[in-house]
Amino acid sequence: MRLHSDSFENRGPIPPEFALGAPGGFGGNRNPHLAWVDPPPGTRSFALLCIDSDAPTDASMAGRDDVEIPVEQPRTDFVHWAMVDIPADVREIAAGSCSDGVSKGGKRAPHGPDGSRQGLNDYTGWFAGDTGGMKGDYYGYDGPYPPPNDLRTHRYFFRLFALGTDRLPLEAGFTAADVFRAMHGHVLAETAIHGTYSLHPSNL
Repeated sequence: MRLHSDSFENRGPIPPEFALGAPGGFGGNRNPHLAWVDPPPGTRSFALLCIDSDAPTDASMAGRDDVEIPVEQPRTDFVHWAMVDIPADVREIAAGSCSDGVSKGGKRAPHGPDGSRQGLNDYTGWFAGDTGGMKGDYYGYDGPYPPPNDLRTHRYFFRLFALGTDRLPLEAGFTAADVFRAMHGHVLAETAIHGTYSLHPSNL
């Protein structure tokens, strides 16, 4: 099974069109194009995750003007997309078909392939204490928005799983962690690509 995108090159930069944050403000926040071929026999559905593996572990440093987040700071995952129950005959997700623009407070019912379900991404927790209108439940895709004072270029991994089940046992409001638990014993194959993104002036 192989995954590719017409929106960015594997290991290459993600355009601001597909990011939540851009220099000077918001980006286009469109989901990128994704397409795949050659799922294994017995595939009955797909699950898709997008995870930034370079999120800073010290959130108190993010966005400050008086400090830069060093490259060597320990990092953790930040989930940007969790979608399950993608029908087995789907082979492509068009750019902008699941997210197109910024929805302050999160998307309530994001579009997706017929029959698919989308869970919460980690902006739900990130904006939980915000008083400027960003607080809310963030379902579906919301793109990169790394701290502009972070010296590290972030990597965003789009991971596609071929599953031997039609539907995962997940309640509304599921997270990527819930998806990993529910997929256990059902994964037939996995493929992934990643793009990079940074808002630090030295990396632009």
